[in-house]
Amino acid sequence: MATRLDVLKTYKLYIDGKFPRTESGRTMVVEAGKGRVFAHLCKASRKDLREAVEAARKAQPGWASATAYLRGQILYRMAEMLEGKKRELIEAIEVIGPAKKSKGSKPLDAEAEVLASIDRLVCFAGWADKYAQVLGCNNPVSGPFYNFTSPEASGVVGVIAPDEAPLLAFVSLIAPALCAGNAVVALASETNPVPGAVFAEACATGDVPGGVLNILTGVRSELLPIAAAHRDIDAIHAANMSVEETITLKKGAAENIKRVVVRSVPDWMDTADAHSPWRIEPLIDFKTMWHPASA
Repeated sequence: MATRLDVLKTYKLYIDGKFPRTESGRTMVVEAGKGRVFAHLCKASRKDLREAVEAARKAQPGWASATAYLRGQILYRMAEMLEGKKRELIEAIEVIGPAKKSKGSKPLDAEAEVLASIDRLVCFAGWADKYAQVLGCNNPVSGPFYNFTSPEASGVVGVIAPDEAPLLAFVSLIAPALCAGNAVVALASETNPVPGAVFAEACATGDVPGGVLNILTGVRSELLPIAAAHRDIDAIHAANMSVEETITLKKGAAENIKRVVVRSVPDWMDTADAHSPWRIEPLIDFKTMWHPASA
């Protein structure tokens, strides 16, 4: 009887709608218990991060100027593609086993995590053409004027995913940013980056314009200080970082005045908070316009 030979997959980076190998030639191994290798992934370098930011900056104006309805359609298409990879994602989460968890966080069932991730993308697809009415306003002012405040995208958002809930946390951090018209450079979970790499493959067939979403896999301690100090990243969206990592991000913000949002999320399945349009609010800027009113 022939012995079955498993061909291990090497996941590449996702930059500008393409799948390049890291320029450094380095790889990282993900094990599936008892030393069995499950997959190889590229270990992104400083240069890879810089190229991802350049791609995001180039793509962001077109993404922000697209109609909100179109952005919602593309996010929904991403959810459809993710559903097509449901079995692969469940295996990637189950085989590698539970990642280390932040204090107070709850363990997740793999199938429930994948289904919740799909649902979260659908949720923010729906918010794409509605959040402006919720977060914007018509301001009461004295005098013959109309005064409107409307939201607009911040620009390029760096997403730093935590170790736990490698798919759901990742989706929960990128979806609000994309919904608002930002381009994203995301670093997948370090403990289990495979779901993030599979998500990139779903995006490649999900109508996502090149450069709008860029996904890196690598070591957080290497890339986080570079992202924090990068002057062309306008905001950082992270969750459940250590005290040292949070300090690093905030020091970078003090240097180049970028917005830093580090969330504390004990339960990634909490839809009441995670589906709120206020998840979008820290990742946008507000523009106020004055217009003369007739007598």
